[in-house]
Amino acid sequence: MSKFGTLEDRVHRKSLLSKKTTAENCIDFFKTGMDLGWSGFTPAGYPKAVPVALADHVEKNNLQGKLKFNLFIGASVGAETENRWASLDMIDRRWPYQTGKDIAKGINEGRIRMGDKHLSLFAQDLGYGFYTPKIDIAIIEVSEILEDGSLVPTSSCGVIGEILMIAEKIIVEVNTGQPSFRGMHDCIVPLTPPNRQPFLISKASDRIGTESFACDPDKIIAVVESKYRDKGRAFTDADATSEAIASHILDFFSAEVKAGRLPENLLPLQSGVGSIANAVVGGLANGPFKNLTVYTEVLQDTMLDLFDSGKLNHASSCSLSLSETPGFPRFFDNWDKYADKITLRPLSLANAPEPIRRLGCIAMNTPVEFDIYAHANSTLVGGTRMINGLGGSGDFLRNGYLKIMHSPSVRPSKTDPTGITCVVPKAPHVDHTEHDLDVLVTEQGLADLRGLAPKDRAQKIIDKCAHPDYKPILQEYFDMAKEECLSKGIGHEPQLFDRCFKMQQNLAQNGTMKIKNWDIKVDLCE
Repeated sequence: MSKFGTLEDRVHRKSLLSKKTTAENCIDFFKTGMDLGWSGFTPAGYPKAVPVALADHVEKNNLQGKLKFNLFIGASVGAETENRWASLDMIDRRWPYQTGKDIAKGINEGRIRMGDKHLSLFAQDLGYGFYTPKIDIAIIEVSEILEDGSLVPTSSCGVIGEILMIAEKIIVEVNTGQPSFRGMHDCIVPLTPPNRQPFLISKASDRIGTESFACDPDKIIAVVESKYRDKGRAFTDADATSEAIASHILDFFSAEVKAGRLPENLLPLQSGVGSIANAVVGGLANGPFKNLTVYTEVLQDTMLDLFDSGKLNHASSCSLSLSETPGFPRFFDNWDKYADKITLRPLSLANAPEPIRRLGCIAMNTPVEFDIYAHANSTLVGGTRMINGLGGSGDFLRNGYLKIMHSPSVRPSKTDPTGITCVVPKAPHVDHTEHDLDVLVTEQGLADLRGLAPKDRAQKIIDKCAHPDYKPILQEYFDMAKEECLSKGIGHEPQLFDRCFKMQQNLAQNGTMKIKNWDIKVDLCE
């Protein structure tokens, strides 16, 4: 028996106890080529017992590449599940976002077919049947099964509702290794057009749904007890660079309040993951702003610090993505302090454009790089190598009140002491366009781009955001591009297509983005 109760305590529809079984006994349900839907969003609320048992089965019986599945999950999940599946060649298709060295390697080597999509669109399109008309087997981690058969999620909502809409069979993992999250969720499954209804959310704490997702009990083929905790990402400490970026952003907020463009308690905050996000939230915990709210998709450990500071009133999210330690133990040990201040919503609601725009969210996310005209690349290194995926950043950056992207001006490199510039003449892949972004920030400074024409934006980005070692190189390119394009009457947004990727090409060939000059010879076919 777990200290958090038994399986029998958590399953209130007692007839389903007849379907109680082990994860190992579920293996025979699975056939190669099946479309599978999992709960989970980031390493939070994902099934563990059955996926781990399947991986053990494949490894023990040398079935690598012979038992492969198509995975549809709200976002990334724990490395001990999807990344291990990738290492065992168990994944054919994977939508829409993933994390792990082995799964990224499989994608970039062409062994795993991944599709990328704005997360709010993925949720609704999955329910519409755009990716597959049916999910063969859904594996859902829950806190409780209620009397009506509905499912109470654990630490995330993801796309549970949409998966249940099109699932033919369902395996439920009841997690008794942690407290029940009942009462923390705002569950809703949007109707399909033309019957779709508005999301009437006007503040982060509003709820418009129910505490559980409706589920047809007749579709449940197995109830498995799990005691596995989420393998949340390790907490990323802030460094000098991220703290400098955070300082620029907090100064910007203060100026916006003084100018009357933000209220004294700001507007609902959306923050991505990583050291910069942690530094911004840490700065808010120590800053002058009070009565804050958060409307985001992922809550990290630093949000607990913001609650503890007394400055955060409520946080809405798709997942509680805390670290395995100390995050989740800290949360569970202080359940009464945090639980009623957090609302967990499905992806289709947490990332929906309508409430993001109505609430006036302040969106803050980190790209791989951005160019001098404010196009940002969040997904593909060098324009071709997938990292994780777009995630939900675009949902907020297209619809927020203020759209901020923050990045170091350079990233470490083994071959250049300065590193690789994150400010480039032209982004080799564009996830967020110049039309979506208001503010770009590096440790060098903050560029407020609102109301600026393209050439004015470019100069400000070079002046404020570029590293000193790269600033003269970028300035030379920009001046050259302006001179040539304006002389031809094509200079609204000057680019030289024979040169704009020379820094990236030089990195690939010579290990540095510090080019000696912008000269280039291009032999064109006659």
